[in-house]
Amino acid sequence: MIKPRKRRFIDLSVTLENNPYTDPPPLLPKIEYMNHKEGWPEMAAMFPGLEQHQMPDGEAWAGEFITLTTHSGTHMDAPWHYASTTDGGKPAWGIDELPLDWCLRPGVKLDFRDKPDGHVVTAAEIQAELERIGYQLQPLDIVLVNTAAGAVFGKPEYLDTGCGIGREGTLWLLEQGVRVVGTDAWSWDAPFSHTRRKFEETGDPSIIWEGHKAGRDIGYGQMEKLANLETLPPFGFEVACFPYKIKHASAGFVRAVAIFDEPEA
Repeated sequence: MIKPRKRRFIDLSVTLENNPYTDPPPLLPKIEYMNHKEGWPEMAAMFPGLEQHQMPDGEAWAGEFITLTTHSGTHMDAPWHYASTTDGGKPAWGIDELPLDWCLRPGVKLDFRDKPDGHVVTAAEIQAELERIGYQLQPLDIVLVNTAAGAVFGKPEYLDTGCGIGREGTLWLLEQGVRVVGTDAWSWDAPFSHTRRKFEETGDPSIIWEGHKAGRDIGYGQMEKLANLETLPPFGFEVACFPYKIKHASAGFVRAVAIFDEPEA
């Protein structure tokens, strides 16, 4: 007799909040909260003649006004974010055009928490990690990168912490058929503070945003500011990561979730 299976879920998304350390100052989200008393003028305007005392406990509705970018919180970048063209000069597509078939697939976690801050992970290092965990990539696997940044999300050091994936490593993943990747760091690339210092030393512009710019060659979706990757096994789970549908936008908000099928006890 086949036993029924139960499902376990792990939230891979950060919480959007008024925290000054989740993004550079110009990009910080702002949430204005309206409680049940403060919501009364809205309700009164929609129902002429209604008096506040007629509502249970005198309460209307609560609500929030949010100022943000499409890259606030856990989100997925679209090829349009990286460049105007992709895949041999074709027009890059926005997040609303991302194939949904890419967004519910087996997940693979690569653990690079031991890499120094600012390190740029190479294709050889990705291959070595896959060999260590005993996994061979399959087309459309969703690859998640666990960096040191995940442990300090929301703290002052977050933006400067963790490693990134360079052009070579990103292209290698894409050449294996991967089309969605993700990181718990602020960017798929190495933290900008480290790249900026290297650019000042070398004058080499090719190191700037090099992982993102790989999307000029092969279009792909890229999640940033993931959470709880340290709780995942290397593989054996699915990732659901459907982005919010915003017309030809460079990114969309994602509630990323890891899903495990487990036999009933």
